[in-house]
Amino acid sequence: MTAPGAGERTGRIEGAGVELFARWVGDGGGGSTVVAIHGGPGASHDYLRPQFDLLARDRTLLYYDQRGGGQSPAPRVAPLGWRAHVADLAALVSGQRLAPATLLGFSWGGLLALLFAIEHPELVERLALVAPAGTHAGVRAAFEREFAARQAAPAVAAARAALSRSGLRERDPDAFWRRAFELSVAGYFKDPARATSLTPFRVNSRAQHAVWESLAGMDLRPRLPGVTADTLVLHGRFDPIPLASAEELVRLLPRARLAVFEDSGHALYAEETARFVEVLDPFLPRGG
Repeated sequence: MTAPGAGERTGRIEGAGVELFARWVGDGGGGSTVVAIHGGPGASHDYLRPQFDLLARDRTLLYYDQRGGGQSPAPRVAPLGWRAHVADLAALVSGQRLAPATLLGFSWGGLLALLFAIEHPELVERLALVAPAGTHAGVRAAFEREFAARQAAPAVAAARAALSRSGLRERDPDAFWRRAFELSVAGYFKDPARATSLTPFRVNSRAQHAVWESLAGMDLRPRLPGVTADTLVLHGRFDPIPLASAEELVRLLPRARLAVFEDSGHALYAEETARFVEVLDPFLPRGG
């Protein structure tokens, strides 16, 4: 393992037949560890930072790159659907001796945490779901319509055209990529200008498509009442994922409550960071 800085280390851990890149941030908090699950699918954990790191006080956050994304490459023959991701998470929780675990999932990561809790209820104690992806196809379709409309908004379209004409690609390729990234995620935010607060990331399209294809037609709602973990759902009022989906989720989960972020879109942890920490810190386990 390497030690990039105080209270932080990286290494590789065993998934279900693949190796996963992992990062531990925090002082351990007397042995209290929270598994942070990124979205995407096909992304890496990097874009949860630095905001999620603020929760690593009196506890450790264990981030990992899911198979097929970030620093966790998967062989071409390795499955990339949701069942493989659940199996990786089961291997991680068992191998790190975290059961019953606390899972902190963002977007697709929130949906993965739910899938894991449905398949392995005995391995989960708490779920913190931040802007979780929808549990059925209707929610995803509504999200795709809203996000496409936001990306086509005149201000965003004009900014993309201005970037294309700017010559920045030739003068400063890194700055060009950063600005192109910001415009590609603008629709997730209440105010597109806030996209500058998000750490840039890349998505492996093969991994992304494999997950969504494996979930095609699935409706998790009938199975949600069987999830007994204590659950906190965080959702932005202006998230392109409809707030109604989070409200329905909380109605169906036996031990869930909802915190609505009134000044946020999807990336609420980057838009209302102080409140994000204020709401989650007392819910997550800490050392003592």
